[in-house]
Amino acid sequence: MNNETRIVITGIGLTAPNGNNLTEFRQNLLAGKSGVGKIETHYMGEVIAGICHFDPLKYQKKKEVRRGTRAGSIAIYCANEAIADSKLALTSVDKSRIGIYLGVTEHGNVETENEIYNIKQFDYNVDFWSHHHNPRTVANNPAGEVTLNMGITGPHYTLGAACAAGSIGIIQGLQMLLLGEIDLALAGGVSETPNTFGVFAAFKNEGALASHPDPTKASRPFDKNRNGIVVSEGGCICVLEKLSAALERGARIYGEIVGYAINSDAFDFILPNPQRQIECMRLALRKAGISAGDIDVLNTHATGTREGDKAECQAIRGAFGADSDVYINNTKSFIGHTMGAAGALELVGNLPSFEDNVVHQTINIDDLDPECTFKNLVINEPRKVDKVNYILDNSFGMLGINSALIVKRYEE
Repeated sequence: MNNETRIVITGIGLTAPNGNNLTEFRQNLLAGKSGVGKIETHYMGEVIAGICHFDPLKYQKKKEVRRGTRAGSIAIYCANEAIADSKLALTSVDKSRIGIYLGVTEHGNVETENEIYNIKQFDYNVDFWSHHHNPRTVANNPAGEVTLNMGITGPHYTLGAACAAGSIGIIQGLQMLLLGEIDLALAGGVSETPNTFGVFAAFKNEGALASHPDPTKASRPFDKNRNGIVVSEGGCICVLEKLSAALERGARIYGEIVGYAINSDAFDFILPNPQRQIECMRLALRKAGISAGDIDVLNTHATGTREGDKAECQAIRGAFGADSDVYINNTKSFIGHTMGAAGALELVGNLPSFEDNVVHQTINIDDLDPECTFKNLVINEPRKVDKVNYILDNSFGMLGINSALIVKRYEE
């Protein structure tokens, strides 16, 4: 591979329930600090959720925040933070050659639910329906709001890929760079999911909504007493460039994307298929030109549901072997499930391992499920290791969509 076909990450902008930039996010991961709490939602009252606490007015005016969406504000914040982190001057870049690719779990539900809730007090008189509804609910809204805010005239769209969407946004950005359609990608995922009561109600009726007297302990993948998903919001956008461009401007390089894969279970609306997950990981390894034994850190998708966690553990054993030395962790235990942002957020939270050789832990495992045991499952305390060269991040979603991303420590 030459420097024109090597794609690297040179900027990261994020907001998570426990941090508003990579430094803060990483510090709280290593410190075991959860970002999960309680909120009030329509019709259901108090629920456990992960909410972000970024300042939308850092990059938007009050009028723009009112007119737009929560997902749009998250995307704008993350995109601006990513560009700032990359040390790129947008004034010196051809904005028609920047592409924006954002994964979303869903979009429009929040606005529609809120409008219906609002007109209820007016006996459902649609004269009180917001005239901003249509631009707020179109699927491309979060990416489109970024273009309006930053004056970017290149392609923009969102990718509806359930809970694999964040990593698939990154994959799309990489592919468009390799195709030569753009020179720079802003890629990742966003989620405003806690603002819709319907997701909470559906998970509750499905028996998959997490509960715990202490909300910070509600998200507990792999624990024997896990009982469901903590619904959270968040966003993560990466600046992706060809290595040649990054070297030319002396950019900081967080890592090189060397492997990726997307496939489908074709199995069930909700239940996962471990065999397809095995195939997805193997496809990513093949594309990277490495073996399972080369992976140092595997960040799991595990959401805290009984069947989902068990299926992924089966898949990891199938792809890596029961006695693998890979270090395994989980980020959702800290922040809940950030849906469309999960794949991107969980990947970047592990990238600092290339520098500090520390694997962040999985928290809230008080009684490990025997079906979720691994030799190097990192539990409750960070693990110092000799060296981290490769990180694999899993993301799986409803309707059986699977993704895997492999990032390598950058070496010339």
